[in-house]
Amino acid sequence: MGVKHKKTHSKHHKIDAPHVEMADRYIDGVISGAIPACKYVQMSCERQRLDRERWAGRDEQFWFDFEAAEEICRFIERMPHVKGEWASRGESIRLEPWQCFLVTSAFGWKKEHRRRFRTVYIEVPRKNAKSTLSSGVALYMLTADNEQGAEVYSAATTYDQARIVFDGARQMAQKQVSFRVHYGVEIQTHSIVMLPSASRFQALSADSHSLDGLNVHCAVIDELHAHQTRAVYDVLETATGSRHQPLIWSITTAGSNRAGICYEVRGYLVRLLQRVFEDNTFFGAIWTIDDEDDWTDPEIWKKANPNFGVSIYPDDFERLARKAMELPSATNNFLTKRLDVWVNADTAWMDMRAWERAGDPTLKLEDFAGQPCWIGLDLASKVDIAAKITLFKRMIDGVSHYYLFGRYYLPEEAAEDGRNSQYSGWVRTGRLVTTPGNVTDYDYIKTDLREDASKFQIDEVPYDPFQATQLSVELLAEGFPMVEVRPTVLNFSEPMKELEKLILQGRLHHDGDPVLAWMASNVVAHLDHKDNIYPRHEGEANKIDGIVASIMCLRLAMLKEESAYEKGGLLIL
Repeated sequence: MGVKHKKTHSKHHKIDAPHVEMADRYIDGVISGAIPACKYVQMSCERQRLDRERWAGRDEQFWFDFEAAEEICRFIERMPHVKGEWASRGESIRLEPWQCFLVTSAFGWKKEHRRRFRTVYIEVPRKNAKSTLSSGVALYMLTADNEQGAEVYSAATTYDQARIVFDGARQMAQKQVSFRVHYGVEIQTHSIVMLPSASRFQALSADSHSLDGLNVHCAVIDELHAHQTRAVYDVLETATGSRHQPLIWSITTAGSNRAGICYEVRGYLVRLLQRVFEDNTFFGAIWTIDDEDDWTDPEIWKKANPNFGVSIYPDDFERLARKAMELPSATNNFLTKRLDVWVNADTAWMDMRAWERAGDPTLKLEDFAGQPCWIGLDLASKVDIAAKITLFKRMIDGVSHYYLFGRYYLPEEAAEDGRNSQYSGWVRTGRLVTTPGNVTDYDYIKTDLREDASKFQIDEVPYDPFQATQLSVELLAEGFPMVEVRPTVLNFSEPMKELEKLILQGRLHHDGDPVLAWMASNVVAHLDHKDNIYPRHEGEANKIDGIVASIMCLRLAMLKEESAYEKGGLLIL
């Protein structure tokens, strides 16, 4: 059974709420397992049910306004379809149960007389009608939300992408004469205007010259994963301050850029759903598959695609799946766009779902005090990120397990230039150390190594001689067991394969380090004619230094296990 409806305005008043009832049935189906859904959708449904149970009355901190939830659903369903077979038949939109869940949750909750949720994040694969739904939401926010001078925007990285939601809304308004007359709407080439309230809806792109000076009531941000910087998102989010009940509505499929604003917002939602913290202004849901799922199983496809069999045709989906199974070059695209799985770059090396499973946030570096370790250094250049990776080995039931901990260094000026939207967050959490000026001060690394030497037994310090010759001489003079590991296929191929195998076998562990996860996702494995592999990256911004340092550490650990090298001194491999 769904959660019973509570009265909204008086103890004698109860309204008919078919869309809320449909949403409740969807929640029931997901939680019971009758409707296929991934863990994130399950958690989002459980959050909604719990909130309805604990805030059941009008006098609570938050309350559910059935009339508001129904109003926007009825509004959207008065809009006509503008594409496909439904448009050709002149049909109006009919919200599916999962869409009722989204819309009623986002718009039904109130705090006093304002909407509770100010930010909505929706991640769902292509062809699930998220743009059509968003066009309806944007029109509602323009005309029916009782906001004078409302500024509504459809935003994206390019103007053409931003026009998708806008043009959908524009065509809806063109076909619905009664809507235009009722609200006094005028359709212009580049905007939709509601004359009585002086409100406007238009498309906005990252290269727009009018990003400053906005007063946003609603922003629909399309394909957030494609935003290489956080500029557009931040401008729109900070431009809502003077509005009564603004809304940032982000829609996206999965992507590959784990250093971008989309993955940051996604991670925020995941932690919120996991109840790591509470944010009563943020709502969202992620339709994808679970880590243990076999993506080639047709039954699994429904988990990620709530409109499977509605706007997604099973036979066409199966055709694309077969192509992905047969052509490795098509696999990542299918996983990302059709099953909403975040993947690495094309021809990527690491299975990132396996990498994420290896994460254990309870692991602490202090727990390894007094134990032997390898500390790898990949210093790159003094104007770029440098990595220090510490590797420990433990025997568990006669089997070797390895534990990675990372620390990273970057000049302050490089951290502040905005190329990586997550640098500032990593600095705040202590993952990334910034050194004054425009070059990395290696004295910070030396200081950290000295502290490491006081806490652990350092077996060796493998390093790439590029950019590190002077530092290695200084550290060797201080007694550090420096080991030069040249970045060759001979040195890197076997430990790189071993690292991947350890991850897949569950024998390599890390503390959930987001910097190292980003670097792992950037690694592309180059395969030569002898089946050797070598770590590469696509694009200067896709750093892999932490993984390179990890491979060097594992190289020495493997050699020690084989007793095939001489300890101490300066060893060159």
